[in-house]
Amino acid sequence: MSILTIDPKEIPAPKMHSYLLSAVVPRPIAFASTIDKEGKVNLSPFSFFNCFSSNPPIVVFSPSRKGRDNTTKHTYENVKEVPEVVINIVSHAMVEQASLSSCEFPKGVNEFVKAGFTELPSVRVKPPRVKESPVSMECKVNQVIELGANGGAGNLVICEVLLMHIQDRVLDAQGKIDPLKLDAVARMGGDQYLRMSADTIFSVPKPNEKLGIGFDGLPAEVRHSHVLSGNDLGRLANVEALPSADEIRSYKNPELDRAIAQGREAVHQLAQQYIRAGHALEAWKVLLR
Repeated sequence: MSILTIDPKEIPAPKMHSYLLSAVVPRPIAFASTIDKEGKVNLSPFSFFNCFSSNPPIVVFSPSRKGRDNTTKHTYENVKEVPEVVINIVSHAMVEQASLSSCEFPKGVNEFVKAGFTELPSVRVKPPRVKESPVSMECKVNQVIELGANGGAGNLVICEVLLMHIQDRVLDAQGKIDPLKLDAVARMGGDQYLRMSADTIFSVPKPNEKLGIGFDGLPAEVRHSHVLSGNDLGRLANVEALPSADEIRSYKNPELDRAIAQGREAVHQLAQQYIRAGHALEAWKVLLR
């Protein structure tokens, strides 16, 4: 296996930028609305963005210095003047407009107007919300951390959420956000984006309520399987305990009988089917027979 190893100090900054943005994916988008000290509105998307705390609720995004000329973004300048921002989530229905708003319009130009969005008055902060966005977070800016003085350097804007607005249309029957109804998009590398869909969403059981047996608890024959993948083994290693000898002896399965007759590879293939259907304990009963 060959590996490309990169020293950031030995390649041009734009090339490092490209590698980073293509590797760290997908990235959520902070569609940030801000105002300057004169009250002029700015709206711009940033994919250096994530949530870092829920109590207090903290989100962070980074309007980086421009690589071409080392100038700063209007958003950065605005939050230094008026430390408030609304973070709006970008859905697929508005992604082209959000992209349009990222054009380098002159300072003072309202991207709400240029990109065809509707301003909604905020409750706790001065910058307006984006009416078309399914989720908006009114935030105060707690801190801005400059990471460097050269082109491409980030400026971490640490935001505390004061109010969160969620459109009813994206909620499920339990009042939780339905990812398919939210229909959010994320940034990949270059011009590529990613859209949530039923085909791309999957579940992995959280191990934080129990201790899994771990890879070192897997029998050697299972751990070194030529059939089971790393993900398959990870799901097997996430069980709290192996089935008991009585559970294994009493387990009846015609499919297993046929697999045993064909050999251990067929047994592992059958176990893999159960793992990928979400039945790890049944897979263990197959493997331990």
